[in-house]
Amino acid sequence: MDGIHAIDARISEIHTRIASLTTRPASSAGTTVSGLAASASSTGYYPPGTSFADVLSGITGTNGLAAAAGELNADGVPRALAGYGNGKIPESALAPITGSSERMWAPAAEHLNTMIAAAKAQGVTIGVTDGYRSYESQVRVASEKGLYSQGGLAAKPGTSEHGWGLAADLKLDATAQAWMRQHGSEYGFVENVPREPWHWEFVPQG
Repeated sequence: MDGIHAIDARISEIHTRIASLTTRPASSAGTTVSGLAASASSTGYYPPGTSFADVLSGITGTNGLAAAAGELNADGVPRALAGYGNGKIPESALAPITGSSERMWAPAAEHLNTMIAAAKAQGVTIGVTDGYRSYESQVRVASEKGLYSQGGLAAKPGTSEHGWGLAADLKLDATAQAWMRQHGSEYGFVENVPREPWHWEFVPQG
């Protein structure tokens, strides 16, 4: 019975939050998904423009990672991007990374930006040297650095996680590298390419 009561309470909470979307007062625009909880706790309402998906992600996913994980297919590729092809992602699906000219798939960029800010608050600097790569860029990098399978540092064009906007090459000193290894997974980032400690991939866990 306790389990049923818990489920009923959660459903009631979701209904209340959804209802607030139609009764909320005006507030400043530009609130991010990560700021929804703070806004709701202080006003009882979500800001204008908040979607139903935003509400659910705020309720069900810490730092939005569960929601982001739900957007990936069985191969770990964002469902919204799979149809475009690796290295063929449209600008509308990408977002800038703070302090650089690089971009990533928008949810990945949001989490990376949040992580960079968190590290900075602790006196740790994380730079970004590479993000999304078009197919043409992948061909160029493979030509310059050689294929990873042959001892080089580049994936076969069309297979790189950079081509999905999921990977970033980071500029890390020893302190930043240690910080990433301790905290990166909290933001959905993993170090999963041997010989490339600078390469971090966004792999949210649902």
